[in-house]
Amino acid sequence: MTAEQLVIVGGDAAGMAAASQARRLRKPGELAITAFERGHFTSYSACGIPYWVGGAVDGPDALIARTAAEHRARDIDLRMRTEVTELDLDRGRVRTRELDNGGRETWTGFDKLVLATGARPRRPLLPGIDAPGVHGVQTLDDGQALLDTLEASAGRRAVVVGAGYIGVEMAEALIRRGYRVTVLERSAQPMSTLDPDMGALVHEAMCTMGIETVRGTAVTGVVTGTDGRACAVTTEDAEYPADVVVLGMGVRPETTLAAAAGLPLGESGGLLTDLAMRVRGQDHIWAGGDCVEVWDLVSGRTRHIALGTHANKHGQIIGTNVGGGYATFPGVVGTAVSKVCDLEIARTGLLERHAEAAGLRFVTTTVEATSRAGYYPGARPMHVKMLAEHRTGRLLGVQIVGREGAGKRVDIAAVALTAGMTVEQMTTLDLGYAPPFSPVWDPVLVAARKATRAVREAGD
Repeated sequence: MTAEQLVIVGGDAAGMAAASQARRLRKPGELAITAFERGHFTSYSACGIPYWVGGAVDGPDALIARTAAEHRARDIDLRMRTEVTELDLDRGRVRTRELDNGGRETWTGFDKLVLATGARPRRPLLPGIDAPGVHGVQTLDDGQALLDTLEASAGRRAVVVGAGYIGVEMAEALIRRGYRVTVLERSAQPMSTLDPDMGALVHEAMCTMGIETVRGTAVTGVVTGTDGRACAVTTEDAEYPADVVVLGMGVRPETTLAAAAGLPLGESGGLLTDLAMRVRGQDHIWAGGDCVEVWDLVSGRTRHIALGTHANKHGQIIGTNVGGGYATFPGVVGTAVSKVCDLEIARTGLLERHAEAAGLRFVTTTVEATSRAGYYPGARPMHVKMLAEHRTGRLLGVQIVGREGAGKRVDIAAVALTAGMTVEQMTTLDLGYAPPFSPVWDPVLVAARKATRAVREAGD
């Protein structure tokens, strides 16, 4: 019996989780697995890069879950530093180019194909944006390149373009390395993944940490010195000196190959799949991780969310289906958590603008509570914002900004969203209580009580 040929494009979370799960279910004689990764690293935590850059964790080895050698020991033919340059779907093959071997090109046939090409940092078409010293941060190779620049730099001025999750986390990392950091943000507040009123709390905290944040400003270009390296970032009305520039404007799906092959893409440019993570319209091609759009359980639309948690789940589901089993990925509610120094930032579900775009009528409430019983030492303030659907009271979204103990409280809301609970139903949740961990009424439940009243008043 000839073994089926499985080809995987991308050797990080989704791709190698799919490979590992398929190998558990199918023996090498039944399924031959070949994976291609263009970088130097495989199966790593990209989310840990800011903490590596900031010195909180060692790297890159500490961020690698499984090495290439470990994958190969499990009968997975993982070919590093090999880039897939073309998908030939009619003939069932991929063209590859070896990046460290003179660019040698070959074709590899497949019976089943998994696309796990990830995402790439947003890099606007501006003068100087590709100059040395300008860094996106998405892969371990990117992290190493940034560290090389930091170690070679004699100056200590950094400009971060964009104040999303990566921008804010990288600003903290650079502060920890002794840099003077300026963050340039196009929006009125940092963290556009929050509503502006909650983003204002993040801005306050960034200022107290010594991070200069310039809001409502658009970057127009990067100035280069006589050596060709970045030396400043310009906006419409100012110039900010920089020894290093970090792009923190988020990422977009890396679907260049998929688009060229005519595979279906969504509004964000991410691949569209069914519940089994099979590419729509294809019976032998799957896709997962940061290159796909996923179903939003709250809004009832597809959206692009680049998170390692999703990528690993996608890989497990793809591997199960490729391996002869059956599994599905029902969707997400959009949960994310981050921090800047000691400020914890979390959200799940819809923001106000998302709810409006989905045509939903809603009420909003915001409460300020404490992380522990007010009399217990170490109690810190916490702001919780909640969105609920008009009339039905269905929970639509929650945002939390606070200190220790704030961030992971968002998981309460994530479960409630997944279950389709109303804010009134949430008020009866039996959550853990003891003075060192929570007030008698947890801040999330306080927000749910207030939201319940707001829904009733709006109905009246």
